[in-house]
Amino acid sequence: MSWAGGPLVAFDLETTGTDIETDRIVTAAVVAVDPDGRLPRPRTWLLDPGVAIPPEAAAIHGISTDHARAQGVPAAPAIEEITSTVAAALASGTPLVVMNARFDLSLLDRECRRHGVEPLAGRLRGIPSPVIDPLVLDKHVDRYRKGKRNLQALCAHYGVQLHDAHDAVADAVAAARAARRMGAQYAAIGSMAPADLHHLQVRAAAEQAASLQSYLRRTSDPEARVEAAWPVVPRPA
Repeated sequence: MSWAGGPLVAFDLETTGTDIETDRIVTAAVVAVDPDGRLPRPRTWLLDPGVAIPPEAAAIHGISTDHARAQGVPAAPAIEEITSTVAAALASGTPLVVMNARFDLSLLDRECRRHGVEPLAGRLRGIPSPVIDPLVLDKHVDRYRKGKRNLQALCAHYGVQLHDAHDAVADAVAAARAARRMGAQYAAIGSMAPADLHHLQVRAAAEQAASLQSYLRRTSDPEARVEAAWPVVPRPA
């Protein structure tokens, strides 16, 4: 059976910002998404990140500092639960769908290290795999398409409904369904074994980063550097 027609687990974070080294997790969802139309089975977390949530981030995901402090659980035990849940899914061999995995999985890694929790790499004895990243795959299979590549744009392009964008469960489910549509539409990726697809994305992400870096250096910033590692960015030396 193709991965596109089998079970998937989707993972999504909403955060205090976009810096993997300094920002924090606010909400998380790990969702089993079956191919038969049954309702997704989510596990969710609301964290008190231990820092103020910037107004611009709260405006996106709807979680204020006061709400997180009043209703959220302490970060450290939540990070342990999130990481163990993701690790169990990957250890089972079920593909993990993560839109822009380079961000979400790297931020989870940094949160683990911040709170003294064993990261995914330690639990799995290597880089998390197999991961399916709709952002990387879409750029690979439809390289020259104009327009945005965010989750809303991908859902519109592949005919996937996205209700309540920036809710972690809604985003996770939409990412999994968009990935399925890609697998069904493009046999070259849909027929691949999950492990082979993972390795293809490692190469594709590096090629995409190199292309963007070259463009930026030609057009705006001669010193531009675009991270090539995927799905987890190594910690700075």
